[in-house]
Amino acid sequence: MRVHTDPASMDLHQILFLLILAGSLYLFVSERLRVDVTAMLTLLALVLTGVLDSKQALSGFASEPAIIVAAVFVISGALAATGITERLGQWIGRAAGQREWRAVLVIMPAVAALSSFTHHVMVTAMMLPIVTRFAQARGLSPSKLLMPMSLAASLGTTLTLVSAPAFLLAADLLERSGSGELHIFSITPIGLALVAISIPYMMVARWLLPHRAGQAAGDDWMQLGSYRTELRIVEGGRWSTRPLAELRRALGGSFKLHGWMRDGHVRRDLVDGSPLIAGDVLLVETSADALASLHDDPGLDLNALARFESHVDGDGEPQLVQALVAPASEFIGRSIRELDFARRFHAVVAGLWRRRGPQSLRLADVRLREGDLLVLFGRASRLAELASHHGFLMLMPFGGEAKRRLRAPLALAILAATVVAAATEWLAAPLAFLFGAVAMVATRCVDVDRAYREIDVRVFVMIAGVIPLGVAMESTGTAQLLANGLLRVVADWPALAVLLVMFGVAALLTQILSDGATTVLLAPVALNLAHGLHLAPTPFVVCTALGAVVAFLTPIGHHGNLLILGPGQYRFGDFLKIGLPLTVLIALVCAWMARWLWLGGPLLPG
Repeated sequence: MRVHTDPASMDLHQILFLLILAGSLYLFVSERLRVDVTAMLTLLALVLTGVLDSKQALSGFASEPAIIVAAVFVISGALAATGITERLGQWIGRAAGQREWRAVLVIMPAVAALSSFTHHVMVTAMMLPIVTRFAQARGLSPSKLLMPMSLAASLGTTLTLVSAPAFLLAADLLERSGSGELHIFSITPIGLALVAISIPYMMVARWLLPHRAGQAAGDDWMQLGSYRTELRIVEGGRWSTRPLAELRRALGGSFKLHGWMRDGHVRRDLVDGSPLIAGDVLLVETSADALASLHDDPGLDLNALARFESHVDGDGEPQLVQALVAPASEFIGRSIRELDFARRFHAVVAGLWRRRGPQSLRLADVRLREGDLLVLFGRASRLAELASHHGFLMLMPFGGEAKRRLRAPLALAILAATVVAAATEWLAAPLAFLFGAVAMVATRCVDVDRAYREIDVRVFVMIAGVIPLGVAMESTGTAQLLANGLLRVVADWPALAVLLVMFGVAALLTQILSDGATTVLLAPVALNLAHGLHLAPTPFVVCTALGAVVAFLTPIGHHGNLLILGPGQYRFGDFLKIGLPLTVLIALVCAWMARWLWLGGPLLPG
């Protein structure tokens, strides 16, 4: 860190820094540019004005927070790619029962646990359709459940150090300054206390939540819940001679059995304990993701592909697409068998979705209707010909995403090993999570292309860009200047009150800035303030980061809240009504627990 010894030079650099900071804040708040672009412009301005040298400016790209955040995105992607997050979401839906209070009681701790090692926005996005469909199926209002779910996802980030960039930036500052060290579970006691108080709070406060239907009901025609298809047990595959119950567990809750064929005859006597044998055909209904995954399972095959794949010719890679049967189509009223689809169009009907109405047990016997959606397997050149056929209204990419369910146990083992290595300090946290991310790719829990896609480059670049802003705040003496001004006000205050002040300032600033940017700006002030009070700086820096992460005052303060704003039909005032008392309660708990953990204060009042 560069230390300025010349007062005039220091004053000049402080002025330049404050001008750059003002411009950065304007761009961050106005959103005229993306946050990552603003961060890079800020970095360049700090170098060009001489406030930082090039080594300091580029330090953010090699920083521990940037490495851990990128690794966590990849690990989160692997958990999604192997179906783990989806299956946990389905389990949460089943465990929530039929009552609103029970749903809140199940959803909040489960979602918080999910967010502890993954990105909370990803968890919120994953749980949004699950909670919405759960509420609609049970006649509940989604608006009563979506806000508790979003709050729990954000609070879950306080259970570990790696789930929110703000905590990583706070730990990085403490380590660079030699003022303390935070480990992966250092803030866990605070996180557990926050989750524990938020659940009963929301159990009571849910009566203040609006009772609105939400927007999902109007979009239900796009929620293609399940597709009819047929599965064939492959000879020598892992499902041959195994009971049906094991297959059900592997395919998850989206799997619904309608019938069973053996030796070409439909049978009704298949039960969970019945052994499957090669050549058995299961007549099922399953989700889009499961359908996309089935062809990759070496023990299963789509029956239509097993029978007619030799007819799939043409140029290009084989792929799944969806074809919508047009009004007045020549296909209407005719079955797939009658159309001789594979020979006529050189593509195989792998599945069918119908909005409502009866369907034949066999896929080949279904008589097509206007609006039916066929899942076709074929090569690009043949599918291009089909796209121009007047019998179809349109061809579109298949929405299902193949899950690597067979590697789910391996992904869980890698995650557990990563956490243990970081928690026991056998490896430094950045190395542990980097090795975890590489292991996920190397073991094909997630393919390398998806791993790169999962990394939110904007977040990575933003963190790398704002770290030099914090360095500049320290090196120019601006942090010390602001801390001295604050010290004159709070010098005689008790430590608990000062911790509340830092939490409150961060809570207000994070409504217009990201949690990372807020922490970068305020954590150096908290550090210098603690030194001025002759107290350990860790609780002051941690409370600042907590204020940036868990202040639920407005919907714009958290990306997760923005995700639920439309589907829950929430208004700005709904968040303030629920969030203001909760944020006050959270502030008290954070300050109290931080004082107990690092300043030797009492755990219990009195």
